[in-house]
Amino acid sequence: MLLTLSALRARYVERGHSLPRDVEAELRADPRPGARAILDAVERRRHARRAEGQRLRKMLAFEQALWARSLVHVAGVDEAGMSPLAGPVCAGAVILRPGSRIADVDDSKKLDARERERLAAEIREKAAAWAVGWASVEEIDTINIYWAGLLAMRRAVEGLGVVPEHLLIDARRLEDVAIPQERIVKGDARSLSIAAASILAKTSRDARMTELDVEYPGYGFSRHKGYPVKEHVAALERLGACPAHRRTFGPVRVVLGLPPLHAGAGA
Repeated sequence: MLLTLSALRARYVERGHSLPRDVEAELRADPRPGARAILDAVERRRHARRAEGQRLRKMLAFEQALWARSLVHVAGVDEAGMSPLAGPVCAGAVILRPGSRIADVDDSKKLDARERERLAAEIREKAAAWAVGWASVEEIDTINIYWAGLLAMRRAVEGLGVVPEHLLIDARRLEDVAIPQERIVKGDARSLSIAAASILAKTSRDARMTELDVEYPGYGFSRHKGYPVKEHVAALERLGACPAHRRTFGPVRVVLGLPPLHAGAGA
């Protein structure tokens, strides 16, 4: 064996290179615990990769069925920011290349911020097309959050640069978009395209809330992203509402001394 066990661990465990058959055979013949530890670590990585491959195949079931019908431009669509008290709502649209896989892409809510940022960069690099769309606070207060979410989704689809042949949408339908589409309940956990769209929507909106934290300091927007957590509600009661707050949402209306809206007008 030309390399020491520490060098082998660095190459095949820490850096994740594939273990050649001849090196694996030598390690299996090596009685030292360090050799067995390297083999065990490599096997765990192989098992994780097989499991991830199976997960990705399952996550691509909707896309594969459409690709098999020669529909190349299949767009996943999802939104982020429906329930916060402040900030715009953002939607993402992603068209993956037929047969492509991006490891670790999942429902954005299952990923931490660092993982979402890493994957967002990879999605933008590898996708055939991607876009984000927005609906402003003013639009949310004018047409209500439900319709504003759909508006952001439509804008994301329109921003793709290519016309999708089919849409996969997380639990919604875009009735005013003349493109065949499929509403998938919990789609961000069942479709890779929708999951990718959810990551772009979430990371884009989080970045915007960090900008709003600079514009309107004291509310903690960069930490809670406008969601109605205790810190945000306390700051809202202490400072009052700022222009980034949604006037149709209950806790904001309370602070402003406005009466409650009828059901469905806000949150």
